[in-house]
Amino acid sequence: MKHSLILLCAFFGIVPLAPAVPRPNILFIALDDLNDWVGCLGGHPQARTPNLDRLAASGILFTNAHCPAPACNPSRTAIFTGISPHRSGLYENGQKMREVLPEAELLPKTFSRAGYWSGGSGKMLHYFIDARSWDEYFPAKDTENPFPHTLYPQKRPLSLPRGGPWQYIETDWGALDATDEEYGGDYSVAQWVSGKLSRKQDKPFFLACGIYRPHEPWFVPKKYFDAFPIDKIQLPPGYRADDLDDLPPEGKRHGPNRYFSHIRANKQWKQAIQGYLASIYFADAMLGRVLDALESGPHADNTIVALWSDHGWHLGEKQHWQKFTAWRACSRVPLILRVPKGVPGLQEGTLPAKCSRPVSLLSLAPTLLQLCGLSPQQRNDGPSLLPLLADPAANWPHVALTHLGQAGSFGLSDNRWRYIRYAGGGEELYDVQSDPYEWHNLAEKKEHQVTLRRLRSLAPTKFAKAVEPKIASLPALEWRPLKESAMPPPSKPDGGTFDVVFVNRGERGVQLFWMDRSGDRKPYALIGPGKSYRQITRPGAVWMITDGTSGNPLGYFEVGDRAARAVVPK
Repeated sequence: MKHSLILLCAFFGIVPLAPAVPRPNILFIALDDLNDWVGCLGGHPQARTPNLDRLAASGILFTNAHCPAPACNPSRTAIFTGISPHRSGLYENGQKMREVLPEAELLPKTFSRAGYWSGGSGKMLHYFIDARSWDEYFPAKDTENPFPHTLYPQKRPLSLPRGGPWQYIETDWGALDATDEEYGGDYSVAQWVSGKLSRKQDKPFFLACGIYRPHEPWFVPKKYFDAFPIDKIQLPPGYRADDLDDLPPEGKRHGPNRYFSHIRANKQWKQAIQGYLASIYFADAMLGRVLDALESGPHADNTIVALWSDHGWHLGEKQHWQKFTAWRACSRVPLILRVPKGVPGLQEGTLPAKCSRPVSLLSLAPTLLQLCGLSPQQRNDGPSLLPLLADPAANWPHVALTHLGQAGSFGLSDNRWRYIRYAGGGEELYDVQSDPYEWHNLAEKKEHQVTLRRLRSLAPTKFAKAVEPKIASLPALEWRPLKESAMPPPSKPDGGTFDVVFVNRGERGVQLFWMDRSGDRKPYALIGPGKSYRQITRPGAVWMITDGTSGNPLGYFEVGDRAARAVVPK
């Protein structure tokens, strides 16, 4: 009968269809601001990450993986679009993805078009959801707010006093007297994602899980702090007091930065490390809930798991705190891929292994598409990781690039070396095999010039210009009206410079004054009705607005820690 059917098909010119191959599901897990303080990566001896470690032990752990950018927005945009920052022009958190890339298709939408159900929860993009890219989201996608309710202390700051207007308000930490469920936040995200994994789905799915911790603020339930007694906290193994001596001027500007100085002045260094370790431990516990739901549910044998962090974090290494650098403490991230047998792009699936080849998170999009048998997107800038999933020791001619906020500044990793170049011309070179903490800059050593030239030749030569955010997209400063005889407080400028755009919504011209440190006013510009004026300023600066004709005070703005718009009301 079978042979007769084949003959009939051949006679009538019919090509029999191959048996349908079930398309694999994808569980896409992001942890925010997680460096290599993971047990399987050995970044800090006290890190507790049993669930990250068990996932790594069941898949491919990439030990030399790097983020596209050391900041949430450019890194996540690059991951979800497959477009590198140096091609898109999106380098910084203050830019807006849909202003820079209005028509770019994100990964969940690509899978939706291919017949998948695409859903997600928590932070996947930079503080917005992009509703048009998802079939379903928690919280509801139309809110464009990816965060469920999270418990925070009633009185803040709790541990670290504000050092001034330059300080990010979320730089704070402390234990909360609450259960995981009472805490909410990532617990609620894990609960929603676990619910999807526990039920049989009608379609293959692309399911994203955005775990926000260990992003600041480091408030988590007390039991996670209790695992790290403060008297036993160890300082970062990569810390060295004289680590800036051999850096070019551009490198030295990153440290010692004032966050690190402020934390040490308030004797909070070990407390902050405790908060970060506790937040990692909490995030790992939430990951465990999701992995348990997958492994006990109906999709355990047909789901690709991809886990990553958007960038790392400094806790004193290179005298730096926070992110925004090209050093490995910030660029190196956890990346784990586990592929079951039978997927279209890799029938044999993955065997547990470690891969030390230099890879970029830019490769996630083309890799997942290829694994699922889907066509790559034309604008994917990263190479597929399929060769390394099949053989972690395979030949790999690629390097991994991390782009800083200034176009032309970047870090580059190959199998052994780390090369950093700043737009101003400064360079750093490290042999990470013998110097994993990048303590010894070899860029000016005669014996390493051949290596330096080779790495320079692997770097991009063209960098897209940064796309400035539209005025309406900038965060708004609070308008503080003044009574007729009142005056604003004096300025207390403290921190780096950036632009504030003053917008006059009134029907008459207004005069802009800067209040100096003594409380005297200095005239700067007359802003006509309906007009705007861009001014370079600093955190803590106070700008007063008066009526352009009468000179009567109308109100003032106090500048915060970032670029903003200052709208003078009608």
